[in-house]
Amino acid sequence: MSDTVVLDQSEGRIVEPEKVSAARETLLKEETYADLAETFRALGDSNRAKIIYTLLHQEMCVCDLAAVVGATESAISQHLRVLRNLRVVKNRKDGKLVYYALNDDHIRDLLDVCLAHLRHE
Repeated sequence: MSDTVVLDQSEGRIVEPEKVSAARETLLKEETYADLAETFRALGDSNRAKIIYTLLHQEMCVCDLAAVVGATESAISQHLRVLRNLRVVKNRKDGKLVYYALNDDHIRDLLDVCLAHLRHE
């Protein structure tokens, strides 16, 4: 006799139904996963990653970020719009210039953890 318990044909094989049930109870709202995926997708662009890494150290305007990243001001502005909409960066105006900075320490922590993971052997 098999140890596999099938609760519902649509669920496929379930070996430990108690664990499955407990794990399901810890799931977040579906929209939270969509937001999480959207944030990671935004961070998954190499130019946006460069922007975020640059803003770890200091705030900068679009034209200076463009010079650092090696992209056009228009491209940087589009990337910043995505990051601002996801609350990854914030901005402040100083005359005609708009300066960008990381929105909060959570973004800094997230990048630090990702970099530590990449450096870990």
